[in-house]
Amino acid sequence: MEDLPTKLVYTQICKQGAVRAVRFNVDGSYCLTCGSDKTVKLWNPHRKLLLKSYIGHGYEVLDAQGSSDNSQICSGGMDKTVLLIDVATGKPLRRYRGHAGTVNCVRFNEESTLILSGSIDSTVKIWDLKSRKMEPIQVLDESKDSITCIQVSDHEILTGSADGKTRRYDLRTGKLFSDHIGKSITSVTFTQDGQCILVSTLDDSVKLIDKDTGEMLNEFIGHKNSDYKIDNCLNSKDTHVLSGSEDDSVYIWDLIEAKVIHKLKHEGQKIVHSLTYHPSETCLITAAGDKIFIWKSKYAASLDT
Repeated sequence: MEDLPTKLVYTQICKQGAVRAVRFNVDGSYCLTCGSDKTVKLWNPHRKLLLKSYIGHGYEVLDAQGSSDNSQICSGGMDKTVLLIDVATGKPLRRYRGHAGTVNCVRFNEESTLILSGSIDSTVKIWDLKSRKMEPIQVLDESKDSITCIQVSDHEILTGSADGKTRRYDLRTGKLFSDHIGKSITSVTFTQDGQCILVSTLDDSVKLIDKDTGEMLNEFIGHKNSDYKIDNCLNSKDTHVLSGSEDDSVYIWDLIEAKVIHKLKHEGQKIVHSLTYHPSETCLITAAGDKIFIWKSKYAASLDT
């Protein structure tokens, strides 16, 4: 039996309105939560500690990520802006205002020298943190509808759009690869080996797609996702697929057999829309309502209360 995060260790009320997203940092020591109260919060989820709150957005914050050296945070939200925040001082270092609508997703590149932001305005904008200029250095405008999600690897940018297509930009060759998946896409994830992508769509489905051929290798069903933007992810060993759901649960499937192995119930919550998996350990954090839920292996020692 594969070791999976099926034990609810504790629940944290974040006190920032609805939690719009939860994200582990690069080594899994900390996590960020984005709130409908315009804040980003930094936590040590392993010790139940709130470390700092960050303000600067004028409206709900929808996504955030920590830089590769943990010194900075990028965030985006419904005020159409992208912020670069200094972790230690809490002060916004840059405020990029180039989008015409809500910023749905933000990511650093691998070196954390660029921020990529995807918006309801159908564009991805790339901001150079080393430049004094406040305009994007590049705009990816191939999408015909809202950009809902972005992932970045060492040489690729992967986007998902409400137009039902994934677009993969290969930075080494300068080529664009586009695959029509079907319904609006809500989440995209690279597998750890970089060979495949995991795509969630608004037809109650998560699909495993071969990155090079576009062939669907597997489909994961059983959860409900027809109305909301809901995250998917893989565990740190690429053996299991996880997704939030609109029926108060997180579903865990076996990657090969596509069978539901576990359902993690979130009592009192309707929609579990965001989740993040520890990069190396058996630990999952999920977000629903105004709370985050920390799940670990049933073999893990309990946290001190």
